[in-house]
Formats: sequence, structure tokens, C-alpha cells
Amino acid sequence: MYRSLFSREIFSELDRLQRYANQAFDISPSIRGLLNNRFPAINVGTSPQAVEVQCFVPGIDPDKLDVKLEKGVLSIVGERNDEARRDASAKANIHIGERFNGRFHRVVTLPDDIDGNRVTATYRDGVLRINAPRREAAQPRRITIQ
Repeated sequence: MYRSLFSREIFSELDRLQRYANQAFDISPSIRGLLNNRFPAINVGTSPQAVEVQCFVPGIDPDKLDVKLEKGVLSIVGERNDEARRDASAKANIHIGERFNGRFHRVVTLPDDIDGNRVTATYRDGVLRINAPRREAAQPRRITIQ
């Protein structure tokens, strides 16, 4: 009868370690953003009129978010404390916990032509939307030929 020199548990452990190592070096986009340790995920889009930043922060009170614009650098700071998860962990063992808890700080460098006095931020359905309009002088305009 055939008998393996190594138990199957060793190979499953090696497989788990290999997956863990692959995740550490994986920079492909995922639900958590470009890098796995990035929270919150953000989208940045531009148009000739403005730069739009969407920050996905479900379950966070907008009063606990701090948005600043200083010298063309947009900073989003906040904290997520999951009290329900903490209460559940006292009653049961949690084997997989993928929801991020703790402080976060995301920084986006904006173009030089942003009008800092007209930047607005709105929060709805877990999405923080920041609209940074461009200065009028920076807007493309058509020049008529005479």
C-alpha cells in the first residue's frame, strides 16, 4: 500500500503560506482598493471643470470624518470602530474578520489649478463625494478668429 512521507496537513499549511505570500505582493485591484491594506477605497476622476473624489466609507458617521485641503493636498482622516463586532466576538469565536477597523488616512494630490475656496464635500449612502472645481482662468475656452 502507498503511504506518503508527509502528512496532508503539511501540504495544506504550505498552500496557505503560499497564498498569504502571494497576497502580500499582489497589487491588482480588489474591493479594498489597489493595495489590500488600503481603506477606504477611493475613486478620482477629472474633467475640464473639476476634480471629483469619491471615498467609500460605509458605516462611518460623517461627523467623524476630517477632510482638509492644504497646498494642493487633499487629506481624508477618520476612524471606524465596529462595536457590534466586538460584542459578537465576546459571544463567539471569529475565524475570518475582513472588515477594517481603526484609524485611516488617505491623501490625494490635486492639480495646481484647483480653486480651494470652492471645494465641497457631501456624504450620502456611505460615499463621501468631494468636488474640487478648477479656476475659471484654467477652463479651456474657444478663441474666435477675427
